[in-house]
Amino acid sequence: MGQQASILIVSEPDHADGLALAGCFPPDAVQHVPWDEFSADQVCRSLVDLLVLVGLPHPFRALEALRGLRRRPITSIVLAVLPRAIEAADLDLASSAADDFVLWPERTEALRHRIRRLLAPTREDEARRACENLIRELGQASLLGQDPVFLRAAERVSLCARTDFPVLITGETGSGKEIFARAIHFLSDRRNGPFVPVDCAGLPDHLLENELFGHARGAYTDAYVEQRGMASMAEGGTLFLDEVDSFSMAAQAKLLRFLQERHFKPLGSDRYLHSDVRVVAASNRNLEQRVAEKQFREDLYYRLDVLHLELPPLRRRPLDIPLLAHHFLRLHLPVGVRKSFSTAALSRLSSYHWPGNVRELINVVQRAIAFSRGPLINGCDVSLPIPDAEGGPGAREGFGRARQATIQRFERDYLQELLNRHAGNITHAAREAGKERRAFGRLVKKYGLTGRVRTAGQG
Repeated sequence: MGQQASILIVSEPDHADGLALAGCFPPDAVQHVPWDEFSADQVCRSLVDLLVLVGLPHPFRALEALRGLRRRPITSIVLAVLPRAIEAADLDLASSAADDFVLWPERTEALRHRIRRLLAPTREDEARRACENLIRELGQASLLGQDPVFLRAAERVSLCARTDFPVLITGETGSGKEIFARAIHFLSDRRNGPFVPVDCAGLPDHLLENELFGHARGAYTDAYVEQRGMASMAEGGTLFLDEVDSFSMAAQAKLLRFLQERHFKPLGSDRYLHSDVRVVAASNRNLEQRVAEKQFREDLYYRLDVLHLELPPLRRRPLDIPLLAHHFLRLHLPVGVRKSFSTAALSRLSSYHWPGNVRELINVVQRAIAFSRGPLINGCDVSLPIPDAEGGPGAREGFGRARQATIQRFERDYLQELLNRHAGNITHAAREAGKERRAFGRLVKKYGLTGRVRTAGQG
């Protein structure tokens, strides 16, 4: 079970058989509560792992508790212990409302077996612990998140780390592909080995073999010393091939041969070297489409795409935007400086569609730190493009009509904040927003803010 589970036994205080059940549990993990003190509401709020309802010698209290718990949200596993002489209808209730039930008396070993099975960690438990370990071990700021879309991707990280199979990570630019690749490495058995990232887009064909596989001394002019390649540097660890789709067809053939044969020959060398590396590749393009267009080798695609991890863009993680913004604010604030986001600033961040994903969010937070004048970062300190009035933010990918109305409300607040900041001066407010004065004035008029505005001549 790993971490010791907490167990709550509810029974009649004077019933010997009920109390004897405690012998099936670790004594320091068990709490006893008599039926007279039991509250279903209290259990719903507690974090107990296993709730044991002892319906001995009479089952009515345990059955009433099961009926009550069935109508409440509860995270605890429920085990009912009931007498063997129980009516069929009551048995149906127990089977539908409890995770498991025992008809007493029962052999102690059989009861222990059921308890061990109930408390065995689920895949969700293992994934959650893996995510916690991931964040603790890596300390990677961008791997924070609570949105269900993000958590599903994080769960797959721990599953990918269990094997040595190749992994293909896909996602938009800035979505954190290298961070997830590092997570896979540090959660795997290769964590004590090196993690070597390769920028495939920066490797021209004529340097590919030298950079990946190295060269022997005297392999070519100026090769005065032997040089190890990245495949050798990653020995016993992970080789991360970022933007693998940028390789030419000739380079893809060399990479395929390396992946198939698991050995390589440095330039100018007369012998092959065995390679013990785990390969993780990444791309921000649709590789299946690239294969169909004959721009990427089909055999290489299937060699890389054994395990596939698709990262969601930030716009599909709306719950994580404020969380990440606060984190990056704490991370990048100068020592001794205190700042926080206003409600309008967070609303503005949450309404944006983030084409640059987490990387763009980091840049926006850093600009807000630099340009905000006081301890509060206001909406006007968040430098983001203002959606065109004609097109409307609803045209953005992933935004529906409800989203459009929300964004327009945020935009109105942003304009009002700018006008207040510049005492109603449209010229100055437009300049800070990066908009042409006439276009800015149309937006002000659209939201009915003209009554509070003074023109440059009036200011």
